[in-house]
Parts: sequence; C-alpha cells; structure tokens
Amino acid sequence: MNSGLTYEQEAFVLESIPVRLGKLATNLARIKSSMSDSKHEDVVKSLIRETMYFLEWIAPDLDIDNAFELASLGRFLTRWLFNWEQAWNNIDAKNQILQELGIWSDSVLQMSTLPAVQQS
Repeated sequence: MNSGLTYEQEAFVLESIPVRLGKLATNLARIKSSMSDSKHEDVVKSLIRETMYFLEWIAPDLDIDNAFELASLGRFLTRWLFNWEQAWNNIDAKNQILQELGIWSDSVLQMSTLPAVQQS
C-alpha cells in the first residue's frame, strides 16, 4: 500500500476513471433511493460522506471541466449537510434534493463514458 493512502482510497484510485465515476453515480442513486425512508437518515449521511471522498479521489485525474463539475457536486452535497435538519424534514426541500440527485447521477454517468484522462 502507498504511504499516506488508506486501503479504501488506494483500491479506489487503482480503478479506471470510468469505473470510479460509475461508483460515484451508483452512490448518488443509492442516496436518492435511501431518502424515501425516514429510517435511513444515518445511511444517507454515511453515503454522502463516502461520496465526498469519491469526489476528492476522482477529481485530480479528470480534465478541468469535469473536475469543476465534480466540485459543484461537492458543494451541493456540502450545502445539504450543513442544512441537514431543514432539508431532511421538509418535503419540498427533499423533493428538490431528489430531483438534483437524479440530474447529478445522470451527469456523472454521462461523464464516465468520456475518454479517460491519462493519469500521471
């Protein structure tokens, strides 16, 4: 294992970019589906945190435009976490988040079909 990397991080970054982006899109879909049950609040929070790590671990290997898109996704998730109680308990806010998660998931899936950026 490379020094400074956790096992999870090293395993993740060894995957191809399309695979990593696919895992990111899957996490976004899992967040979306888990939001329908109020008993899954802790699961959703955990998935968001994991997704934030994925964003951090993917972005350095992408072109600037796609890295910017992922940074925007990170800001969306961070704003949601900062306003968690209000967002989780408000049906209108939750519906807006669900809609945005679907858009982000589709966008990341589309990104995963782009030619891979050479890793240095």
